[in-house]
Amino acid sequence: MTNFYQHHVFFCLNQRENGEACCADKGAEAAFDHMKARVKKLGLSGEGKVRINRSGCLDRCNLGPLMVVYPQAVWYTFVDNDDIDEIVESHLVNGKVVERLVV
Repeated sequence: MTNFYQHHVFFCLNQRENGEACCADKGAEAAFDHMKARVKKLGLSGEGKVRINRSGCLDRCNLGPLMVVYPQAVWYTFVDNDDIDEIVESHLVNGKVVERLVV
């Protein structure tokens, strides 16, 4: 079986109603938008390439914000767009995990 995408990225964008910590409160939506635009600008999106998706809760709220990159199942946290750009360049383009951001 062949993977439909080389990399499939899921961003936790969960918003908790009870005020508990969640990725949505830590800038995950802006990071998602940035990565999606960056991947598209670099021509990396589409079948056989990279797909950036929204996700509900990934159940690691205290470690967020979070994303997971499949098929390698690498879990990342991030602080700003520089971190997102590093993940795109290192992992999605060059296949090298950004160890300092791995959860």
